[in-house]
Amino acid sequence: MRKVKRRSYRYDIKILGCLLAVILAAAPLSGCGREGGYSRVVFTTGFGRDEVFRIGNISCTLPEFMLYLTNTQNQYENVYGEEIWNVELEGVTLEENIKDTVLAKIAQIKTMYLMAREREVELDDEEKQRVETTAEVYYQSLTEQEIQALGVDQDVILQLYTEYAMAEKVYNQIIEGINPEISDDEARTITIEHILIRTYTVDGTGKRIEYSPSMKQDCCEQITGLREQAVSGEADFAELAAKYSDDENIRYSFRKGEIDAKLEDIAFQLDSGEISEVIEMDSGYHLIRCVSTFDREETDANKLKIVEERRAEVFGQEYDAFVETLVRSLNESLWQEITMVHNAEVQTDDFFAVYEQYKQ
Repeated sequence: MRKVKRRSYRYDIKILGCLLAVILAAAPLSGCGREGGYSRVVFTTGFGRDEVFRIGNISCTLPEFMLYLTNTQNQYENVYGEEIWNVELEGVTLEENIKDTVLAKIAQIKTMYLMAREREVELDDEEKQRVETTAEVYYQSLTEQEIQALGVDQDVILQLYTEYAMAEKVYNQIIEGINPEISDDEARTITIEHILIRTYTVDGTGKRIEYSPSMKQDCCEQITGLREQAVSGEADFAELAAKYSDDENIRYSFRKGEIDAKLEDIAFQLDSGEISEVIEMDSGYHLIRCVSTFDREETDANKLKIVEERRAEVFGQEYDAFVETLVRSLNESLWQEITMVHNAEVQTDDFFAVYEQYKQ
């Protein structure tokens, strides 16, 4: 049984706001495609001077990319300091990693903008006015040094905000029919304590070696004895687990669909404090004690999570199908030249914060 990690939805750095937190990551523009999978990727030499990439019939220009990259860079530096760019993982610097991340996110937004156009989604007059106001406010917040370093003007910013608003609108249109009502039972989280006595070992090469029938019988007798001690009150279940379990994790919390179906079925039938019978699995013999059958706070949080998972799945299916129809190309020579702006006078970091402020 795997340990279920509790997800955190706190973001120190909100690169693309709540919208992109639930959208499946786009395939990178560079690298090999897979048969029947990603859209076609081609590399050409016919780019304009400042074209970073093309997707479908639109481009991402260098000023657009630098605006995204610099805002992201400054958000990181505000939290972690400038030293963060010295960090390397397996020979790849964080700066290179962030470049790739920003590339993928801009490609997502531009792809969604193309989806919106294909679906004939348009901004109404009020939405257009908000986008224009947002572009003007953000542009006016830039210093001369920032405008020069990024190479942007107000038209570039207006186009980026328009694409972002269109992406958000097509996303909302696609997921609007999803039922937000989730039952307590579907979202219910339970907490258990667990003892595992394994019936196999692993050799030096990682190969699994099954115990002999007699050794498995010894394991079964051992865990049966542990159950008798726990049920009778002779010993505390958690103390027995800490002493004898082959799983270092004693306690698990999960909802339906997150663990093996056999264990799930038994666990969800237990009352608080109840101990299961010995359960035989491929991994060995298991024993479960129910700690809590219901947590209101966790259940309500799971309802929101389940709705977002359904929305991401529905949108992702349509998004992936659309991506496969597009030809994408990356200007490799320009891409290799792009670096972050390390200039104390260039501090802009609120491109998306301004959008959130004026979108209502």
